Amino acid sequence: MDLATIIGLAGGLGMVIMAILTSGGSLLTYFDVPSFFMTVVGSYLVLFVQVSMSDALGVFNIMGIALKVPKFGEQAMITKLMGFSDKARREGLLALEEELEDLDDEFMKKGLRLVVDGTDAEIIRNLMDTELSQMQDRHSGKINIVDAWSKLAPGMGMLGTVTGLIAMMKNLEDKSQIGPNMAVALITTFYGAIMANVILIPIVGKLRDQDAAETKVKEMIIEGVLSIQAGDNPRILALKLLSFLTPKDRKAVEAEILKD
Repeated sequence: MDLATIIGLAGGLGMVIMAILTSGGSLLTYFDVPSFFMTVVGSYLVLFVQVSMSDALGVFNIMGIALKVPKFGEQAMITKLMGFSDKARREGLLALEEELEDLDDEFMKKGLRLVVDGTDAEIIRNLMDTELSQMQDRHSGKINIVDAWSKLAPGMGMLGTVTGLIAMMKNLEDKSQIGPNMAVALITTFYGAIMANVILIPIVGKLRDQDAAETKVKEMIIEGVLSIQAGDNPRILALKLLSFLTPKDRKAVEAEILKD
C-alpha cells in the first residue's frame, strides 16, 4: 500500500473534520442526505454520459491503483540487461534466445526477440516506441475518467446549492428558516469541493506520477535493448541505464551493479 496516499487522504479529511469541530460546529450539521445524492451520486451518474458504462463502473478500480506502490525492479532489470549484453558479446546475439522464455517482463522480451531475429535497430525502436505510446494512451484514458469526475463533482455541488437557494427564496416569509436553509444549500458545494480537492484531483496527480515512472522504465528498457544489439560493453550499458534513475537511486544501485 502507498502510505503517502493513505496519509494524504486521511490527513486531508481529518483536517476538515478538525476545522469543523474546533469552530464549534457539529459533524451532523454537515451531513445532509439530499446534498450527498445530488453531489456524490449525481456527479457519478453524470460520468456515465461522458464515458462508457464499463469505464464508469471501473473508475473505483482505477482510483485504487493510487493506493498501491508500483515496483518496477529497476536494479534487477539493469542487472539482467547487463547479463544479456555480456552473453551476446561472448556468444553472439542468437545465444540470447534460450534466455528469453525466463523473462517476466513482456516488453523487454519482445525487444530482445527482435534483436535475436536480426531486426534493424530503427525498426526495433519504432516498434517499441509505438507500444510505449499505446501504453501511455491507455493510462491517459483511465486517468482522464477520474479527472472528469473531479470536474463534475464541484459543478453538481453548485447545482445543488442553486437548487436549495431557489427553494429558500420561495419561502422567504418564514424568516426563522432562512439561516438553516442557506446552510443546507451550501453543503452541496462543500461536498463537491471535498470530492474534487481532497480526493479526486490528488488521485489524478498520483496516477500521472505512476504513469511517468513506468514510462521512464520502458524507455530504459528500449535503450538497453538497442545497446545490446549495438554490442556495447556491459559497463557502458549500465552507465547508460543508470542515467534514467534519480541521483539518490543511482548511487544505491551503482554500488551494487558496478562493484566488480
